[in-house]
Amino acid sequence: MITHDTLFRKVIYIVTVIVLYILLLAIIIGMFNVFQNIGLVWLKKGGFSQVVYSVLTIFILIDLFKAFADYQVHERIRLTYVNDATIMIVLREITVMIYSNEFQRETLIVFAVLLLVLGIIRFIAIRFPPIGESLSTTLPEKHQE
Repeated sequence: MITHDTLFRKVIYIVTVIVLYILLLAIIIGMFNVFQNIGLVWLKKGGFSQVVYSVLTIFILIDLFKAFADYQVHERIRLTYVNDATIMIVLREITVMIYSNEFQRETLIVFAVLLLVLGIIRFIAIRFPPIGESLSTTLPEKHQE
C-alpha cells in the first residue's frame, strides 16, 4: 500500500520534472529570441534594449532551472538560487526602466534598496549555511579543468 509520504514524493518528483522541461524549453525559445533580436539590431530594425532584456530573461530562467534541479537532488530549495533569480528580476526591471526612459528617481531608489537587501540576504545565506551543511557546499560551483 502506498503511504501518503510516498505519494507526495512521487507527485512532487513528477511536477518538478515537468517544470524542468518547461523551463528548458523556455530557455531554448529565449535563445532563439535573442538571436532574432540580434538580427533585428544588425538590420537596424530593432532596439538593443530588447537584446539586453532577452538575455537577462534567459539568466532568470537559468537560475530558476538551477533551483528546480537542485530541489530534485536535495529535496529542498536553496535560498541562494531563489535570491539570485530575484536579483536578476530586479536588475532586468531596472534595465527596462532605464532603456525606456520612463523611470522616476524614487522608483530607482526603491529598487536600489531592494537590491541592497537582497545582497545582504545572499551574503547571510552563504556565510551562515543551514545546520549540517558546510560553507563549501553553499558556495557556487566553479568548473575546473
